[in-house]
Amino acid sequence: MNQYLVVGVVFLVVIALLATNKKLVETLKNIYKIEELRKRVIYTIGLLLVYRLGSFVVIPGINPNALGEGSAYASQLEGNGLLGLLNVFSGGAFGNAAILALGVMPYITASIIIQLMGMMIPYFQKMQKEGESGRRKMNQWTRFLTIGVLILQGPAYIANLYHQVPTAFVYGNSFGFVAYATTILIAGTMFIMWLGEKITDKGIGNGISLIIMIGIVARLPHALLAEVNARFQTASGSAIMLILELVLLFLVFMATIALVQAVRKVPVQYAKRIVGNKQYGGVRQYIPLKMNAANVMPIIFAQALMFIPALFSGTAFAAAFSLMTGFWYNFTLAVLVIAFTYFYTAIIINPQMMADDMKRNGGFIPGVKPGKQTVNYIDTIMTRITLPGSFFLAIVAILPALAMKFLGIQQAFAYFYGGTSLLIMVGVVLDTLKQIESYLLMRHYDGLMKTGRIQGRH
Repeated sequence: MNQYLVVGVVFLVVIALLATNKKLVETLKNIYKIEELRKRVIYTIGLLLVYRLGSFVVIPGINPNALGEGSAYASQLEGNGLLGLLNVFSGGAFGNAAILALGVMPYITASIIIQLMGMMIPYFQKMQKEGESGRRKMNQWTRFLTIGVLILQGPAYIANLYHQVPTAFVYGNSFGFVAYATTILIAGTMFIMWLGEKITDKGIGNGISLIIMIGIVARLPHALLAEVNARFQTASGSAIMLILELVLLFLVFMATIALVQAVRKVPVQYAKRIVGNKQYGGVRQYIPLKMNAANVMPIIFAQALMFIPALFSGTAFAAAFSLMTGFWYNFTLAVLVIAFTYFYTAIIINPQMMADDMKRNGGFIPGVKPGKQTVNYIDTIMTRITLPGSFFLAIVAILPALAMKFLGIQQAFAYFYGGTSLLIMVGVVLDTLKQIESYLLMRHYDGLMKTGRIQGRH
């Protein structure tokens, strides 16, 4: 009973702090006053509710009662770090054998493959340079490849489910059942992709990322309650350890925000131009180069590739990478995060294009000649600031394993303590706040924060 009281007190304190925040209340009023923003927020919330409801609709022919706590399948999700993380990403749909069980991970895997092909295959390189039409073609190829990935993952998911709990299959595991269950899983993932696109177009943006974040946050109450239960079932001093965990979580949260928000400002001077009776240029501006320009994508890409060893189930190779607290799992994850940070930064930051735009608009970096030297200067800065950012990102990625191994934190709560879940939540929340703040400032309302610490605020 004490553990439930602790959880209740924590949530009441959080709600009380939010309710007494006058700035927050005023901001919510301003959001409601802007009709376009109000409609976008309501539209986004509605689609997210549809997604959450779909996480509890079980595949027809599967008995959900056989998948509850104490079953072999539930034990597998708790003991396997990769499957447990996939369950977190899907908001519990993976563990519920829901129609949305595979979530957006097949789409992310397909996106990684398309991005790699864009670097190696001339046909895809040409599409990347075609602007909006090329982007639409790339998205179409990504959708086709996502279906291909689902055709492989769907039967594998059903086979693993049957291996763990054969009694859950009401009509058996015939070829016909596998075919129609795989079709349902494919339709579920494609439906999630459609929801994400609609949120991006008609909602507040960041559709796919927002869906991933909602799935993660949905597991927070259950994870916190499990952690409190585990602490109160041990020896004395559990309350102190729980408070210590929450304090450390807060510190990691602040450090992650600092990583996401950190920028290096490169000064740019624009030459004076006189058009008619007006003078243009002659002012100094800044190019904000982010330390973590790739945001959440490197850790998502790396985590998606960490599912590959699971395809070789039953081998020593798969066993070495199935343990979330193992050395080789975390070492490989950290290396992949560092590599993908440089890879994705190189894709989204183009020094040559930035130098050409500055030259075209009469701008230059003080002390640096336009042209090739400007390109080299920007590239050097990006290389230097990406190095510490990539290492810090790698540390954040393996924090859940460190928390589990050295602090004894439960696996479900460790996902929120750091790593992928924390970085996705911080990155998506900050991006969403920037979207909302842009609407507020455009309508001449105060922003979300008095100090203007959200990057992108003018």
